[in-house]
Amino acid sequence: MLILLAALLSDATPAGHEADVVAHRTSKPYVPDMAVDHEATCAKLVKTDPAKAEAEANVWRTAGGGVLARQCLGLALAGQAKWAPATEAFEQAARDAELQKLTIAPILWMQGGNAALAGDEPIRARNAFDRALALPGLSTEMQGEVHLDRARAGVAANDLPGARVDLTAATKLVPRDPLGWLLTANLARKQKDMPAAFAAIREATRLAPNDPAVAYEAGNLAAATGQMADAKAAWTRAAQSDPDGDAGRAAALALKGGEEAGKP
Repeated sequence: MLILLAALLSDATPAGHEADVVAHRTSKPYVPDMAVDHEATCAKLVKTDPAKAEAEANVWRTAGGGVLARQCLGLALAGQAKWAPATEAFEQAARDAELQKLTIAPILWMQGGNAALAGDEPIRARNAFDRALALPGLSTEMQGEVHLDRARAGVAANDLPGARVDLTAATKLVPRDPLGWLLTANLARKQKDMPAAFAAIREATRLAPNDPAVAYEAGNLAAATGQMADAKAAWTRAAQSDPDGDAGRAAALALKGGEEAGKP
């Protein structure tokens, strides 16, 4: 199953993976036997030819494919960065799943929320995440992941206090997910809460010592407190470990003095 993850806080995490990450946070939903072949075809096409997947999904939907066909359509549209129609497809699938009392409903709201977030609709995204959290069936881990996504929506909607609340919930529910600590560090830095920021980045570093995004944020924090030698060391680690990625490129730019990366 695929789940959508939009770009995270502006300078905390590499962007550009929105459609690519529609699959990673979900458990397998209930799938009727008659839909298995369609689902397998959809999953394959979404990765290799999302436009063809869209056509397949529409054929399946017209033939009575129901919720799973609409989900396939949403995935196919997301694979083409058609965020608005993808959001609508996921939301319609989620509403139908709720009416049918299917366990996949909260997953569909999560996917719809991430599509809305990728399409610069943070309020719509947050509403979708609220619907996901209100439904039964999400594991503790997945509740934590929804709070992470809801925090990103809060930042995009300029509700930083609300985002902080969601990140606190996320780090309690999924304390071993370094992303929650990374985003907490980034947001605390933006709010000039340096003790909280340093505590969070230490935990993120402990959990993901080789993550270039974590190293980049560690450099930002060091720079924000005037520790330029530490900042340059952290940026160098990020740039060397991820030269072609967003975090690595941002770190390289910081090392060249192209931006004051440590400042909000």
